[in-house]
Amino acid sequence: MSTIRIENLTFAYPGSAENVFENLNLQLDSDWKLGLVGRNGRGKTTLLNLLLGRYEYRGRIASTVAFESFPCRVEEPALPAGDVLARICPNAREWQWNRELSLLEVAPEVLDAPFEALSEGERTKVLLAALFLNEGRFPLIDEPTNHLDARAREKVSAYLRRQRGFLLVSHDRRFLDGCVDHVLSLNRSDVELRGGSFSAWFSDFEQRQEAERERDERLRRDIGRMKQAARRTAGWADKVEASKIGAGDKGYVGHKSAKMMQRAKAIEVRQQRAIDQRSELLRNAETAGELKLSPLAHRADVLVAYEGVVVRYGARSVNAPIAFEVRRGERIALDGGNGSGKSSLLKLLLGEPIAHEGSVRIASGLAVSYVPQGTGHMQGSLAGFAREHCLDESLFKAILRKMGFERGQFERDLRKFSEGQKKKVLLARSLCERAHLYVWDEPLNYIDLYSRIQIERLILEFSPTMLFVEHDAAFREKAATRIVRL
Repeated sequence: MSTIRIENLTFAYPGSAENVFENLNLQLDSDWKLGLVGRNGRGKTTLLNLLLGRYEYRGRIASTVAFESFPCRVEEPALPAGDVLARICPNAREWQWNRELSLLEVAPEVLDAPFEALSEGERTKVLLAALFLNEGRFPLIDEPTNHLDARAREKVSAYLRRQRGFLLVSHDRRFLDGCVDHVLSLNRSDVELRGGSFSAWFSDFEQRQEAERERDERLRRDIGRMKQAARRTAGWADKVEASKIGAGDKGYVGHKSAKMMQRAKAIEVRQQRAIDQRSELLRNAETAGELKLSPLAHRADVLVAYEGVVVRYGARSVNAPIAFEVRRGERIALDGGNGSGKSSLLKLLLGEPIAHEGSVRIASGLAVSYVPQGTGHMQGSLAGFAREHCLDESLFKAILRKMGFERGQFERDLRKFSEGQKKKVLLARSLCERAHLYVWDEPLNYIDLYSRIQIERLILEFSPTMLFVEHDAAFREKAATRIVRL
């Protein structure tokens, strides 16, 4: 067991007027399986980089254990995967490799293939194995679930549960519940550390938020009543003071006026106390505004029909012939392992030249809104992005504000956004678009928990017709009306 101490840590990015962290103090144990959560842009990846010594900061980070990061950079991806991994953990033996790969359900033969030829899921698994074979290090794991299918997420979560200790960034509720025993939450105004499962922490956090909201409403009502009472009392005092003119007993009238003014002052003091109390509330409220969507209604019942479709990569078929229909009002989730053709089926619908057999019939005049899986193409300003995609800029930015964007971020280049922020930009674009069918390809990669819940509520309220791929099991179970398995 080793101790990691963070003392008075203060950090801001060069040119930024706001600190990401200010006088942060924490004490962590290297045996903890620690889940790190918080909204996009709150500083999760920044904290990992600070622990790794990649940024200059004020304060102190003291640790008796060295840190190791995931994902690590692969310098020569053309080499066989076994050679790549031997460079990452040179002291690991063959039997150790076989043991770790077996736990992750990876065939040993992948070590003979070029690393760059492995699927994203295979790369994730073998790099995680290498991470934990470097013994004596404390792993810092950033978003390992992206590009993992649902079964692989279950397997990786179970694998992490067997490990001794780590710091893990993830927004997948089921995944976190399967492997962490402590939660570190980067809240709006503070940092919270507690033991237990993610679900226990989140349930407690939600209850505290609800209690604060109810108390806030009571204080709002109390302040309103006190303002009215203060105005009435001040008005009465003014009238009594005015009545002194020509009154027979000016001392009595003056005394009465003074008492009313004193009462008004007492109400004012109580009002200010209530306002001060209210300012202490909702400091950590994740005020996620309700999102809205305006889907179009198509006259046809069947919007898309896949008939005996087989996706081909060169001479290889990646799926058995598949046939299904997307009917008006349905929300269909495609489920299958990595490389089973899910994204290709979506792209066929969009008219991309994907090699395939069978046919895809599309209803006449169908308007489709698409959220792609990747974000590498994004650059320029938000205003330019809105113009390029013919969006109402005010509506577009209002949606981003509801999804946790600060106004100061609106002027930054998209290339400087975090992956989660980029994905929110793509989702906000789709929410601005009126469409008959919403086609989303892994829309929640890098997206924080609070925004996931926002989007769940949006889908359940407005019931758009959807065809999507998403490996977050909790989200898929709530959002989908039907699952098509490949």
